[in-house]
Amino acid sequence: MLPRDSAPGSTSTLRAANQQRVLDLLRRGAPVPAPTDARHAIAGPRVNTSPLTQAELARLTGLAPATVSGIVRDLAAHGLVETEPGRGRRGTTVQISRAAGLIGGIDFGHSHVAVAVGDLTGRMLEERRIRLDAEHAWSEGLDRAAALLDELLAAVGGDRSQLRQLAMCVPAPIAQGVVRSSAILPGWVGVHAEQVATERFGITVHVENDANLGALAEHRVGVARGNTCSVFLKISSGVGAGIIINDELYRGSFGAAGEVGHLTLDEQGPMCRCGSRGCLEAYASVSAVAAMMATQLPNAGIDDIVAAAREGNVAAVRAFEDAGLHLGWGLASVVNLLNPGLVVVGGDLSRAGELLLEPARIGLRRHALDAVASTPVVASQLAERASLTGALLLAAERTELLVA
Repeated sequence: MLPRDSAPGSTSTLRAANQQRVLDLLRRGAPVPAPTDARHAIAGPRVNTSPLTQAELARLTGLAPATVSGIVRDLAAHGLVETEPGRGRRGTTVQISRAAGLIGGIDFGHSHVAVAVGDLTGRMLEERRIRLDAEHAWSEGLDRAAALLDELLAAVGGDRSQLRQLAMCVPAPIAQGVVRSSAILPGWVGVHAEQVATERFGITVHVENDANLGALAEHRVGVARGNTCSVFLKISSGVGAGIIINDELYRGSFGAAGEVGHLTLDEQGPMCRCGSRGCLEAYASVSAVAAMMATQLPNAGIDDIVAAAREGNVAAVRAFEDAGLHLGWGLASVVNLLNPGLVVVGGDLSRAGELLLEPARIGLRRHALDAVASTPVVASQLAERASLTGALLLAAERTELLVA
């Protein structure tokens, strides 16, 4: 049974709910209506990130101006927000205070770890990225991430005592904190990532799939702003999708939603790392494109192949066309099922830009139903920072800021 002062409908419960509405708005920014013209549905900001006035907070939350003034006064007294006088009391601007603490984000990829620190709005303050051996053990990865985190905290004039939350992503399905099968990070398979990371950093660490956090970032601050339903496709060593439905991440029953890289396009096709044949990933990934170019450009990285294609190398252009057409074929199944307002393509392969995306749109039109065949397919706005940005946003979201 709930204590009397925290029972549903009690004064304290209502006060906490109102505080949360104000804080959520301060963290996420004021929404800006999306344009009704579909041609502009992917352009321009959809969130106003400028400091909000008390009058705007009252209007956007639906709370009485006096209630908002009281909330702001309480939050300021506890050092959680800072204000700046404007025209009249209601014109005072309000924003989350830097003194309220810091958050951290960690992004593990096939051969890198990236770390960032941010403020409690999820805004990135500093970041570092280093290369890692793809076969690294989870303990080594966490040690390298911890060293980077300490460097970044020092760079912004902070330390571990100011760290409020940490979020981390890995390129693998996550079920109840455990990393499931992943050929991309073999040293992490079967590891309870949340538990070992929490022990290593001495603070609760929230662990997510990297494509999921890329989807969250593009939805909140990237190119997918204003779309209630969108799909973020991360194409690097593997292919995974993060799915936003009704403005929320969709993870599935066991955290494995979005593994579109293993949609079967041809059961007699090339062997995939998952053990099946003809998966989307076997046709449209960095390794697939590199394999197509192995004879002409041996040991070439994705940037080398992109440069060759832009310089007119016919084989390189064809490699991206083939990858893009297969990508569009796979996307047809996704848009037929989910009908997203937008598909965002990120990851290393997205650096090919229109060399990949235009063939993908052609493949999508060939295989999707007429009603969804024109679904926009665009490049990630946040590029290689998408998952890391999403980690910061998740850490900010999970940070408790309410005052008693």
